[in-house]
Amino acid sequence: MMDQYIEFASKHWMLVVAFLAVTYFLIQDIIESSLRKYQTISPMLTVTKLNTGSPIIVDVREAAEFKKGHIADAIHIPAGSLDSQIKKIELYKKDDVIVVCHTGMRSATACSNLMKQGFENVFLMTGGMQSWEENKLPVVSKKK
Repeated sequence: MMDQYIEFASKHWMLVVAFLAVTYFLIQDIIESSLRKYQTISPMLTVTKLNTGSPIIVDVREAAEFKKGHIADAIHIPAGSLDSQIKKIELYKKDDVIVVCHTGMRSATACSNLMKQGFENVFLMTGGMQSWEENKLPVVSKKK
């Protein structure tokens, strides 16, 4: 029986490597999601939350990105300035806080930071503004 596994693996090594890689990334994702304290939310669920509750949107992109287009009423705090500008959102520690960046990468760090600072209901919007715009959701832009 073991000889058959070895023979299969040697004949189909690319398939075996792909299977092991997918398994590794799946396990890594499961472990990561169980360890993080914040939740993820899709752009469509963000719209639902905005329509049914009063969450705040924190946009952690840089100023130029924010000016090109952002979610209405979003509070702009660049990721690198989060610690120094935390007072802008300190009153919302018990409210739903949805963090947005361009693709969702910078938001993860910002979400972890907010959780450490005592925010209770932090959400990372998956896909960021890129996903928001792909879903044809409304964007506000600041004119110079």
